[in-house]
Amino acid sequence: MISFKNVGKSYPDGTQAVRDFSLDMPSGQTTVLVGSSGCGKTTLLRMVNKMITPTSGSVWIDDDDVATLASVPLRRRIGYVMQNSGLLPHRRVIDNIATVPLLNGVPKAQAHSRARDLMDLVGLDPNMAARYPSQLSGGQQQRVGVARGLAADPNILLMDEPFGAVDPLVRADLQAELVRIQRELHKTIVFVTHDISEALALGDQIVILKKGAEIGQAASPQQVVAEPADQFVADFIGVGRRSLNLHLQPSASGYLVVDDSGRPTGRLAPGSLSAAGLPQLAAPDPSGRP
Repeated sequence: MISFKNVGKSYPDGTQAVRDFSLDMPSGQTTVLVGSSGCGKTTLLRMVNKMITPTSGSVWIDDDDVATLASVPLRRRIGYVMQNSGLLPHRRVIDNIATVPLLNGVPKAQAHSRARDLMDLVGLDPNMAARYPSQLSGGQQQRVGVARGLAADPNILLMDEPFGAVDPLVRADLQAELVRIQRELHKTIVFVTHDISEALALGDQIVILKKGAEIGQAASPQQVVAEPADQFVADFIGVGRRSLNLHLQPSASGYLVVDDSGRPTGRLAPGSLSAAGLPQLAAPDPSGRP
């Protein structure tokens, strides 16, 4: 489990990026930090692997205070996936994926075998192993980035708006792949996004942040949609705004989060929410379509 205890972060110019943030991120689940640009979500994520040091408070991984851990070993045991993939342009796909295991002293043949297994896991054709990043599409590069983040078999995976730079169709595919991978691997994932639809699709716990990383609401996607904590949260997720009004609609595959035009923006697992108290609940289409 990752625990933030009264964490603050301020800078010499007087900017206070984070004010007294406390939260537990459960082991084996996906916690999504969602909010507008500048609200502190990436700052919080980078505190987990000591890329940013808190001014006050502490960050814990299980029983370890992150501040007491050596930075390099810590970072090598935490997966990190960023926007635009961050791949090394002069290295082949297989070597990009194997970067951390090789740095950790894993024999090259073993590291490459692990990389090939991960290529299969993230849906990459094995023939791409010898290609360079410039020879891949944006979506393929992001899949390589996810595979690289998983290469050392980390318990924790940090994902900083990893799908923000690809087109909507590719983004939806990558989101579905992440859900599938998480179902198999049960990593502790911290995922940063500004897109509430993405948060609803991916999160076990959604943390909606105000300025200074003040928590507007920390809850399951079901609770966030059905019971917004306050007007800020309601406005952020679109409740009450005609063009973005979100509500739950049952379907053959569970509950869909849909806007007021009936367009799906996320999905909830079957049996994850009772029908009681659902806002604007519509009858399911007999065909199972939204």
